[in-house]
Order: sequence, then C-alpha cells, then structure tokens
Amino acid sequence: MSKSVAAKALSRSYTGERTLTFLVGLLALAGGALALVVGFGVLGEFRGRRPLLDPMALDWLGGHATPARMVAIGLGVLLFVLGLRGTLRSLRPEPRPDVDLDRTEGAELVVTAGAISGAVQADAEQLDGVSRARVRAVGSRTSPALRVTLWLHEGTDLKRVWEDLDARVLTRARESLGLDVLPTAVRLELDTSAAKRVR
Repeated sequence: MSKSVAAKALSRSYTGERTLTFLVGLLALAGGALALVVGFGVLGEFRGRRPLLDPMALDWLGGHATPARMVAIGLGVLLFVLGLRGTLRSLRPEPRPDVDLDRTEGAELVVTAGAISGAVQADAEQLDGVSRARVRAVGSRTSPALRVTLWLHEGTDLKRVWEDLDARVLTRARESLGLDVLPTAVRLELDTSAAKRVR
C-alpha cells in the first residue's frame, strides 16, 4: 500500500497549499538574500547606494504609464482570482466518494458513500465493548478510504476490539466492495458515562 493512499485515511491532503506556501516563502527568501547582497555592496559599491526605486525605471514607467497600469491591473486581477480559488478550495467540504461495483453500460451499480459509512458503522457498533461508532468514507472513487472512530466501554480489551474490527468489520467491507485494499484510520475513545449525582 503506498503512503499517499494510506494518508487519505488519516487526514485531508493539503499538498497544493503547502507547495504554494513553500514557493512563496522561497521567493521571499531569495528576494531578501538578493537585497542583502546588493545592500552590502557585493555587486558593486555604486549599485548598493542606488535608491530602491531606480530613477531610470521610474522614468521608463512615466513614459509608458498606460501599458504599465494595464499590466499591474492584470497581475492584480490574476492574483486575486488565484487567491480566491485557493481559498474556496481550502474551505470546500472534503469529497465523499461513491464506489462503482459494476461499470457495465446499462447495468451500473454504485454504492454511495453514505451507504458504505452506514454499513461499516452498524457492523462496528455490534462489536463487544463498543458503545458507539462514527465512520466516514473519504478518498476517491478509485481509491476509497475510511475514517473510523470507536467509543469503548471502560475496561474493554483493546486488542480484542482491534482484532474483531479487522476480522469482522473491515474484511467484510473489503469483500462487499470488491477491494483488495481499503486504507482505514481508526481512532479509539473512552466513552465517558454520565456523571453520578452526589447526595
């Protein structure tokens, strides 16, 4: 099982956001390093004493004001659209994949993510020592994964619950969906009983 497939069961992927943040940080670091090099006069004493806004560049911008404004507006709009798209992508709900059991034309059979979660949850709640369960199907249609949270009664044998979960619940889910691999992240919680009133 590849790490990328197994990771889908653990948490939502933020690879795109992390890559963009790394590139922006790298660009800022390179710009700062260049400014330090120029400021210390490594590239020449005269260049280090020149103002940040170069008079020659200002003269050129003054002579080409309209094209410069159009380029600046275009870049601003592009950055705004990219930023808005990234924000919406980060805020959108994580997809819940349906699984295709049969792709034969005219006889398609699809199991919804809700049905998968409900069936696995019902099976998990039947295990000895489990008071309740919550299951969520994540990933994609071609490589689905599960996130399972189990609330256990106090004094439950963890090893037995783990073995039963794998042998009875997850094996049945894999066989029912026709999958060789179904990455699953399992979280165990102690089900706190209602506090007793002291008289």
